[in-house]
Amino acid sequence: MTQTLRQRIWKTARWFIALFFLMLIFRLIYGYLITPTTYDNDYANYFSGVEHLRKNYASENQMKVSNAQNASFATDQKYEKTATVRSKSSQFDKDVDHIKNLTTQFQGLIQYEQNTGNKGSREIHWLIGINPAKFDSFYLQVQQIGQVKSMAITKVDKTNEYRQLNAKKASLEKNLASLNELKSRSGAISDYVTLHDKILEIETQLQELGVELGNFNTENEFCTVRFSLYEGAPEQKISFLRRCKVALEWTIKYYAILIFSLLGLVVTLFILLLAIDKLKVMNKLNE
Repeated sequence: MTQTLRQRIWKTARWFIALFFLMLIFRLIYGYLITPTTYDNDYANYFSGVEHLRKNYASENQMKVSNAQNASFATDQKYEKTATVRSKSSQFDKDVDHIKNLTTQFQGLIQYEQNTGNKGSREIHWLIGINPAKFDSFYLQVQQIGQVKSMAITKVDKTNEYRQLNAKKASLEKNLASLNELKSRSGAISDYVTLHDKILEIETQLQELGVELGNFNTENEFCTVRFSLYEGAPEQKISFLRRCKVALEWTIKYYAILIFSLLGLVVTLFILLLAIDKLKVMNKLNE
């Protein structure tokens, strides 16, 4: 009888021991597969605040486009291409000089620069315009600076937007010509004042439109590289012993919670069964 009881206890204990090691192994695997992303999330939206700056556009290919009369004409495809790179450096000053020399070497243009932070925790952000033909090479070179935390390339087609701006310009120029023609006709002074204001309004719109279209000009064609450099010591790889320590602490904590939860459930069920049994006895006595 004693031997049988011991065997039952040992058999149950083996299941609990196996559950403990299963949780431990699961936590170790989780630690290797899941990498922290706190750094990237902290700085992911930095450039969202500088969207008002000059846009860079480039062109490629000849595209056939048909108008309403089915007449075809050729136009360059216009697009906006942006690379975003975030890097951490333990040699901050050296890497800052490196990126500036690299920009000069590729005949790029630093369109925006911001420095923040004190020594030891500095950061610098650039918007760099790069010739489309040299964009890919520059992007690869930038990835060699510091310890890259994240990188991405986005390409957005702007051909329709370019066509719409040109169509709007043609319409405004036509309206302006019509209004200037009206100036030669006789009329009331108030009509001349209203006409003059309307002409000034259209001329202002044409100037603003000219600035937008100027970004599409061949001599202004650039692709954008958003580069952020953060100062700090290079991150060390987590040792196996530390992973084991963290996994063991996690397993002990949640294993204890699981065991006490099961124990509480068993006690609750036991009390309920006693109460049910007692009610049956009371019912029999009443009968």
